[in-house]
Amino acid sequence: MRIRLDIAYDGTHFRGWAKQPQLRTVQGTLEEALARIVGSDVQFVVAGRTDAGVHAAGQVAHVDLDDAQWSRIEARHGRAAHDPAGSIAGRMRGVLGAYADVTVHRSSLAPEGFDARFSAVWRRYRYRLADEVAGFDPARRLDTTSIRSSLDVEAMDAAARSLIGLHNFASYCKAREGATTIRTLLDYRWQRDADGVLVAEVKADAFCHSMVRALVGACVAVGEQRLDVDDLVVLRDALARTSEFKVLAARGLTLTEVGYPATELLGARAEQTRARRDSEASD
Repeated sequence: MRIRLDIAYDGTHFRGWAKQPQLRTVQGTLEEALARIVGSDVQFVVAGRTDAGVHAAGQVAHVDLDDAQWSRIEARHGRAAHDPAGSIAGRMRGVLGAYADVTVHRSSLAPEGFDARFSAVWRRYRYRLADEVAGFDPARRLDTTSIRSSLDVEAMDAAARSLIGLHNFASYCKAREGATTIRTLLDYRWQRDADGVLVAEVKADAFCHSMVRALVGACVAVGEQRLDVDDLVVLRDALARTSEFKVLAARGLTLTEVGYPATELLGARAEQTRARRDSEASD
């Protein structure tokens, strides 16, 4: 029985999503919570593995429960017998505790063909950045990066939009063996919110390691007039990491949404993505 889980977390005190020995991670914490409910080990598959310190408001994962595990879900919570899959979220919140830094908003039976990772068609991130114009808000210190300069948001927005499209983003990624750096950047824009905080919205079919924080750092260099708007395309096309900009801190970054196709296309999308990843890994 495949279950979809819609998840949110404050990444401050996690060492990222992926389970690691002796370290507190989001995956490890959630798997332990569900294992207590179903009576044996489980393994989550996630839409996007976030790095240490990165937050999520709209993370998606799935978990496959065997017959024995599913029977415990059906039998143990009579009040939710009409929707045993939906009861999982509430029971996990009970195990995680009040005011936990990770929660499961919703749980549901996954449609046929659904794969949290491979069925996804895009991921959207938000980055919050407070400069001297916005000032420092202690109440947002855990999800907002603060810098000591005044930034030109119009120049940053123009630079961000110049990067949109299908490209090799090796200059903006931390290399991983066997992983491609070719991505389709669907949207990237900057604006100030009502409090003056600079907010970036970044959307792509997928992201390689540290890509969003590198893209943010490059635009900050433009906002500080250390780079010109046109320089970001030149750096991208050089296909090499550079010291012209810094990768910004994880605290300002939040995964806000994961997009999926229509239900009848979920399986085909998953097969297509797996085939492409296998091809890229073998090249």
